[in-house]
Amino acid sequence: MDGRDWGKFLLPYEQAVEELKVKFKALRSELKARDEYAPIEFVTGRVKRISSILDKARRLSVPMDRIDTDIEDIAGIRIMCQFVDDIHRVAELIRHRKDLVLVYEKDYITNFKESGYRSYHLIVEYPVQTALGSMPVLAEIQIRTLAMNFWATIEHSLNYKYRDQLPPHVRDRLRKASEAAFQLDNEMSSIRQEIVHAQQDFEESSVIVRKVLNMIQELYFFRRIREAAQFQLRFNELWEQNDMWSLRELSLEIQGALTRAAKDGAT
Repeated sequence: MDGRDWGKFLLPYEQAVEELKVKFKALRSELKARDEYAPIEFVTGRVKRISSILDKARRLSVPMDRIDTDIEDIAGIRIMCQFVDDIHRVAELIRHRKDLVLVYEKDYITNFKESGYRSYHLIVEYPVQTALGSMPVLAEIQIRTLAMNFWATIEHSLNYKYRDQLPPHVRDRLRKASEAAFQLDNEMSSIRQEIVHAQQDFEESSVIVRKVLNMIQELYFFRRIREAAQFQLRFNELWEQNDMWSLRELSLEIQGALTRAAKDGAT
């Protein structure tokens, strides 16, 4: 093993992971604001542990002086999606980004591994701005559904337990579990529109409820206590009835009351 300072060596990778997480989370927020639906469910990231880097270098016969170019997943980003179709949409968005360079792709969904592993991988080169100047860093972006991620997490834990020597009966059960997870993904995709519409309705309801309650609090601020209390009672009744149409109407009423209160306060 060479005498490199691993803390300093990993700094650009840590920076790359943090910056990419922020950027993909921002992408999720933008897509949700534009389309009321985001193909990205959530984003995580990690820098490979030193022991894992050394294990992989030994397994792949990578010399110590080529670790930064030959081991492509020291920096790792994982993007979770609800549906398989979302994976391809996210991959397409990443391909067209100008702040990174796509090196190559690995489609383990169409061509899944013998173990049953499914995921979509993109190897990218991301320029990190360090104190010493710009430094290109390789990173692996994994895009998968929640079901694929659940399976991969279990497989990873079992491989760690058995040191990558899974007993045949465990391998068989994992392959069957992988197929079951993929069937679940396909079933969810078949009713995608119903699921998306239900989620959008829930999100819209949450926004209306939050808006109404915030405006009622503003009325208290303007010392419209009786009016605020009456609106609160009406809100409680409509909420119990799950009457979202009437809650929208109530929101407009409260907005009008707030406008009048603000004018009265200004005179």
